[in-house]
Amino acid sequence: MKKMQVIRTLITFVILAMNFHFIASAYAAGEKSSPRSTTRQDRKNVALTIYNANLGLVKDQREVRMERGTGELLFMDVASGIIATSVSIKSLIDPNSLSVLEQNYEYDLLNPQKLLDKYVGRNVKLYQKNPYTEREEVVTATLLSNNGGPIFKVGNEITFGHPGRIIFPGVPENLIAKPTLVWLLENSSAKPQRIEASYLTNGINWRCDYVVTLNDKDNRADLAGWVTIENKSGAVYENASLKLVAGDVNRVKEEPRYRDMMMKAALSEMAAAPQFKEEAFFEYHIYSLQRPATIKDNQTKQIRLVQAADIPVSKELIFRGESFYYYNPYNETAAKQKVGVFVEIVNKKEHNLGIPLPKGTVRVYKHDSDGSLQFVGEDAIDHTAKDEKIKIKLGEAFDVVGSRKQTEWKKIASDTYEAAFEISLRNHKKEDVTVKVVEPVPGDWKMLASSHEHRKTDAFNAEFSIPVPKDKEVKLTYRVRMRY
Repeated sequence: MKKMQVIRTLITFVILAMNFHFIASAYAAGEKSSPRSTTRQDRKNVALTIYNANLGLVKDQREVRMERGTGELLFMDVASGIIATSVSIKSLIDPNSLSVLEQNYEYDLLNPQKLLDKYVGRNVKLYQKNPYTEREEVVTATLLSNNGGPIFKVGNEITFGHPGRIIFPGVPENLIAKPTLVWLLENSSAKPQRIEASYLTNGINWRCDYVVTLNDKDNRADLAGWVTIENKSGAVYENASLKLVAGDVNRVKEEPRYRDMMMKAALSEMAAAPQFKEEAFFEYHIYSLQRPATIKDNQTKQIRLVQAADIPVSKELIFRGESFYYYNPYNETAAKQKVGVFVEIVNKKEHNLGIPLPKGTVRVYKHDSDGSLQFVGEDAIDHTAKDEKIKIKLGEAFDVVGSRKQTEWKKIASDTYEAAFEISLRNHKKEDVTVKVVEPVPGDWKMLASSHEHRKTDAFNAEFSIPVPKDKEVKLTYRVRMRY
């Protein structure tokens, strides 16, 4: 009998213990655990995709130990330029083990003004060096106000403009030292979570800078393309997997562009292995760096994108007219009109190129008679697909000049007119040149007569190719009938 009572007592104890365990587990699952924080020291991997629209996509993977149940996670060391509405988080070990109940972006950052504001009505210490004893004296004061400057109450007296240092007993809870993402999460995993937070950030941009070096005859060139990354996003990306997207990505609000910086990288004579792998992506092109890269905050970094040697180049001298010459009698004579200097490169594989080239600035150099490399001009190019042409304006010719005059203009009918022009081209160089004359003729037009053969390159352009011998002058004359 006694034995049966002992057994019953043991069974009752076990049942009570099991019930207590289940109740405690349920309570722990429903109880909000203390906040956990994670910094970039916990980072296992970071991937960074940069768009040439002052925009970056960050995918930050970290390992975090979290208690089961509901709790807050403080995700620190994020970019200060973060677009808070773009943030997402997921578990990489089990997506179903982590759910987001609430998401906050804390950006009430610690600074002297806000620290003083938070301590209004509270006690602080004022340190001041006594000019006579050279000792630092400490005074306890109450901060009464911080409107236009701190006002203190010391004992029964009020003062402002105190020359001493202000010492605060601590940092207020609602002030943080750096931007932080705060999630209220439901975690069902007993193992450490490997999470990935992804977000868009402003303040990071990339562009291309190209260096072209012409040969002596201006018919071949070497080209080096450099990626310039400017990081002003407020975050550091260590050993990041880096991708660059080239293309015109649409954004709701256009972001301001940062000031361009001059590229200072020199062109190597030896061809180097490509560092970026290029591939088509949606309606854009994406360039993946084949090694990790560290991009520090407030840093400008340059990485070589492309390098090619012995590229065929064509040089053009272009004399261009204006459409307003044709609408009315034009009595003024342009005695000296500039002739533009251009070089053209065809982005073909057989020309040692043939890869999509992102938009950027092309700077052109050439060696002088002493062998020194000299700058001869620069221009901006747009995104250029393979097999397309790149035309770069270098400047205006010094020794090749032109002038024009309208020799006749008359009205034939209510909608029909005739105009005649004389264009003089003078070559003061030591070699012969060819000048392309481009005349933007408006309306429905017909060339009635011309001293040189012309081509109608499109509906509103007549193009002449005029050889001009050295130290000579050549005159182009033509008459055109227009209907508009």
